[in-house]
Amino acid sequence: MENKVEKFAVAMIVNNRFGVLNRIAGLYAKRCYNIDNISAGTLDDPNYTRITIVSTGDEYMKDQVVRQLEKLIDVRAVTLLEPENTVFAQHMYIKMHLTGSHRGSSKHQVLDLINEYGGKVVDFGEEHLTAEITGDSKKVESFIEKVRDFGILELSRSGEIAIGLGIDNTLCVDHNEE
Repeated sequence: MENKVEKFAVAMIVNNRFGVLNRIAGLYAKRCYNIDNISAGTLDDPNYTRITIVSTGDEYMKDQVVRQLEKLIDVRAVTLLEPENTVFAQHMYIKMHLTGSHRGSSKHQVLDLINEYGGKVVDFGEEHLTAEITGDSKKVESFIEKVRDFGILELSRSGEIAIGLGIDNTLCVDHNEE
């Protein structure tokens, strides 16, 4: 039986302490697992941080990652995010020329693209503008390709953030374990 390699995401809630992210990254590195992208941010309770890690691997790797993360002291909760029950998004800022290789192109063409993708302009100058785009990775990649000819000056994008759909897929800290 062939093990299919695919992209997968693991979400976890960890104690918000120094060195936790380093230990998690070290766990991946020690087992030669690659992190495709990672995002982290504190929760409504500043004692905890939610981390989402997207990797590529087979079923064995998925299982091993979750099992090993569960053993780390500061990991309070961990779950494998199943794609069919999860919503994913990225956030991007992109600064571009308003002239680029499309000579004669207008600011209106760039603004129309931003509107088409549900983005917004956060900075506007004579020769540049900075836009904010949020959506799944395909939407973000598609926008980048469409504005490439205008000339991308700078790009900053987050790793994927994700949350399980429905009440049954809720990742939270069990305060009874404290």
